[in-house]
Amino acid sequence: MTPRAESAAEALLARHDITNIPVDVDKLSELCGIRVVRRRFDDGDVSGMLLRETDTVPVIGVNGTHAETRQRFTVAHELGHWALHPGRLVIFDRPMRINRRDSVSAMATDREEVQANAFAAALLMPERAVRHSVGELPLKERTDPEQAAQRLAGEFDVSPVAMSFRLINLGLAS
Repeated sequence: MTPRAESAAEALLARHDITNIPVDVDKLSELCGIRVVRRRFDDGDVSGMLLRETDTVPVIGVNGTHAETRQRFTVAHELGHWALHPGRLVIFDRPMRINRRDSVSAMATDREEVQANAFAAALLMPERAVRHSVGELPLKERTDPEQAAQRLAGEFDVSPVAMSFRLINLGLAS
């Protein structure tokens, strides 16, 4: 876990008084003044990107052909870049900053990608809510990490893999 990403996600949820699970990342993006656009990308490897230009509304582009849970994680990941990183300068027709999520960034070997992934996990699966939900599970599910991840993934509208990582990172599973 990266404490900076964790606290930034918690602060963003608190600033917009978001307590409902699953977190509505599209609404949160809108509250932050960011437009979310879902389209089919020619490069199916690309999950999403964040486009920021001076004096224009930031846009999160999401590969609309990916699974819904992956799209939600992508929006949360790009919100992480928006909240934590100034972006990279890329030249298209004019200068603009862009962050891009693909299979390489999903492996999280780059510091900014690790932070954006940690932010996304904390945003979609807030620690307090996860701990509460784990406590509400029947003992049999609570003591079986695979069952717990499967059950909680549905509640938080994330993939079972994302929930498994979150449970491990919070020390609630091994």
